[in-house]
Amino acid sequence: MNRVLAATLKRPAAGYPDLAAVHAALQALVADDLDHLPLPGSGRTLERWRALAVVGGHDLGLCKLYEGHTDALAIMAELAAVRPPADSTWGMWAAEPPSARVSVRQDQGACWLDGRKAWCSGASQLSHALLTAWDEQGQQQLVAVDLRQPGVTVTDQGWSAVGMGVTASVEVVFEQAEGTAVGGSGSYLSRPGFWQGGMGIAACWYGAAQQVAQRLHGHCLLHDEPHALAHLGAVDATLAASRAVLQQAAATLDLNPGGDCQALARRVRAVVENTCEQVLSHVGHALGAGPYCKDAHFAQLAADLPVFLRQSHAERDLAALGDVARHALPSEWNL
Repeated sequence: MNRVLAATLKRPAAGYPDLAAVHAALQALVADDLDHLPLPGSGRTLERWRALAVVGGHDLGLCKLYEGHTDALAIMAELAAVRPPADSTWGMWAAEPPSARVSVRQDQGACWLDGRKAWCSGASQLSHALLTAWDEQGQQQLVAVDLRQPGVTVTDQGWSAVGMGVTASVEVVFEQAEGTAVGGSGSYLSRPGFWQGGMGIAACWYGAAQQVAQRLHGHCLLHDEPHALAHLGAVDATLAASRAVLQQAAATLDLNPGGDCQALARRVRAVVENTCEQVLSHVGHALGAGPYCKDAHFAQLAADLPVFLRQSHAERDLAALGDVARHALPSEWNL
């Protein structure tokens, strides 16, 4: 599947100019059935993550929409939701900043949404979204909603980004918008797939870092420069570490798909985030300004990746990992 995916992706020479172009690319993948990835923990987790990495190396704006769409499909499958409409494209919107909150009222099997949702990638083009809202008991509830209805207003607010700018992750206002509950109260965070999906994000990051690193590799094939080779050595080492961690994590999920994988997910994300930052630094130091100014694909990845990485909460996430580690047995570090 990943070979077909790589062959299908055709990036415009100057990149995707806007969200409409990115969404058209997503629609093409959906039409070719390239959005139905193996589910996390299904025995083919690594195949799923390789697909995300392929799209991440192609374009992170498209990857953001593709990952959200495929994550929404996986969540609905995990929670036994109604099968999505054919050719629909989905966002997965779960950000919960204090300034933007959606409430949900359930009545006779239907859900009614009111409020504002932030960080809604692709909102003006997608047909549907799976989002978190808060019920009358103060519990979080997943809701599937058709975005093409009068009660949904896609604003132009909340997004002024340069990196990842094409995703247009604006705020969306719901006013008595109708939706369908997916799973029960609290099931979004309590299901095994929550942390499994978090590792899928790391695969997207990895794919972009791998593509950035290839520029340095190509340079070193043509130029015998000691400093560039030293940077390539550092890049090789950190990519190898992330690749090993992702492969091991995929095998672990496939062996125990229903297990608690929070600690594993936090480790994976920390390792891959560090790899991405190291790759961006080493490649930039080795190659200078040239690829940032003359290679449109490289420049776009270099602008997008630091923004996408901020789906990690940096030291806050490391502190959470440290809290897990201090309660674990030191023998877990043994070879």
